[in-house]
This record gives sequence, structure tokens and C-alpha cells, in this order.
Amino acid sequence: MLAVNYTNLRDNMKRYMDQVTDDYETMIVTRKNNKNVVILSEETYNNLMENVYVMGNKANYDWLIESKAQLENGHCATHELIEVEDE
Repeated sequence: MLAVNYTNLRDNMKRYMDQVTDDYETMIVTRKNNKNVVILSEETYNNLMENVYVMGNKANYDWLIESKAQLENGHCATHELIEVEDE
């Protein structure tokens, strides 16, 4: 996680934005009076929102936990994939 003050961010905006998007970094922009801001890439934000949605639904959460337990206990099967040619 990066931490940068507002002035430094303003002076180096492109470099910091590239670092956030290219390196999947989260950046905290420190400001006066502890009114800090967090900057995320759009990809990271979308992933976070998807996880909030999936985990926020009790039925989805329970299904995921049950599936994880089945996998950890070896209750799974593998299958060979069949390659289909384009027509």
C-alpha cells in the first residue's frame, strides 16, 4: 500500500496513477485534518464490489463455503476438456 501526501500526488499524478493501475497498488492520499482518500484502480474496485455482492448474499456465501469444504475434503472430480473446432 502506498501513502502519499496531496502535494506530492498533484506533482506526480501520472506516475502514481500508473503505479496504482499497473502494479495493483492501493494508495492513501494523506490530507490535513485526517481527511484521507483511498485511490484504487477500476479493476480492483470492480473486483471488490463483486466480492461484496457475492459475500453479502447469505445463500451465495453458504454455497461458496460448502463448495470450498467439499474441495478441501477431496469431494471433487476432474474431467478432460474436449476441443471443438471452429466452423
